[in-house]
Amino acid sequence: MSRKRQTQMWRNVWRYLLLGAIAFGMLFPLLWLVSTSFKSPTEDIFQFPPQLIPSQPTFQNFLTVWQTNPFGQYLWNSTIVAVLTVSLNLLFCSLAAYPLARLDFRGRDVIFTLVVSTIMIPFQIVMIPLYILTVQLGLRNTYLGIIFPSLASAFGIFLLRQAFQGVPKELEEAARMDGCSELGLWWNIMLPAVRPALVTLAIFVFIGSWSDFLWPLIVLDRPEYYTLPLGVATLAGTFSLDWRLIAAGSVISIAPVILFFLLMQRYIVPTDTSSGVKG
Repeated sequence: MSRKRQTQMWRNVWRYLLLGAIAFGMLFPLLWLVSTSFKSPTEDIFQFPPQLIPSQPTFQNFLTVWQTNPFGQYLWNSTIVAVLTVSLNLLFCSLAAYPLARLDFRGRDVIFTLVVSTIMIPFQIVMIPLYILTVQLGLRNTYLGIIFPSLASAFGIFLLRQAFQGVPKELEEAARMDGCSELGLWWNIMLPAVRPALVTLAIFVFIGSWSDFLWPLIVLDRPEYYTLPLGVATLAGTFSLDWRLIAAGSVISIAPVILFFLLMQRYIVPTDTSSGVKG
């Protein structure tokens, strides 16, 4: 082996070791959480060095959490809220992004700039006005009240606008020549062409909606509408900080997010829209 190849091999080894150490450091809290959820009461969860593989693994923590708390209702509430939030967000963001990307009208760039600038506004600033509006609309303690602030997002409009701009004009012109309307063009041509962007936005919105704690805490005071983050928060008082049970509830809460990402990531692939255009 030449000296140059040997040097390159050692560089790769050190690079992979560094990346592996960073990945382990980022995943360690999740590994500790999963490990704690399977530990029995006789095991010390705070020992050093930590024991990531339980010596006596048990599912009793999950059974206790599920049987003593309405986690089935919490899971159902979170599912309804997340599915509706993703669906409405994709609908409204795509409808808003399409004219900003493909139609030419006066003030288009100004409107887009104003929309994007709202990304810099922290949620805490608009939280009180949103709560007052939600109460006035009679949406407190309802699924729609939880979804209300997330019907559309500036980030989603920005992401889909950039994706729409990448669709070749030849596809649009061919559809117009065939008599396709604007809504038909949006539905039949544009949305299939930007599927990777739609999937990406769906993942971001689903994770944000599923893990949201602050807004449901503000707008809900009836336990039958609690989502999983609020349900996990109640475990601290129910079990007086029994970390095994809290970890089990947390694992139940994050498992659907991981599953959703694993199912959807294969759809995040580049779409060659130019393949439908003849040179």
